[in-house]
Amino acid sequence: MKDHQPTVKPTSEQRETARRKAEDHFSTHDARTEHAKQEIARENAASDAKTARLRALRLAKEEADRTAAQNVESPATVEAKRPKRTTRSTRRRVFRVT
Repeated sequence: MKDHQPTVKPTSEQRETARRKAEDHFSTHDARTEHAKQEIARENAASDAKTARLRALRLAKEEADRTAAQNVESPATVEAKRPKRTTRSTRRRVFRVT
């Protein structure tokens, strides 16, 4: 008194349908995965380009600042070029003898 039904083998059409559904599922998954990878690669490339551009700008600014600092005269050099003021006490006094 067994109440189980015998196992029915799927037909070739059923197997083909199941296989096609599985392939569709995996190909869709692969396509989404590939699209996500391409999007990440584009974002990374944009980020790398931006970083390179900003680095080049920073280096150019640092170089400009360095050359500007070399061209500016130091305060000691500026004072050395200025004529010194003389005060009354440092002027030479000339006495006349009559």
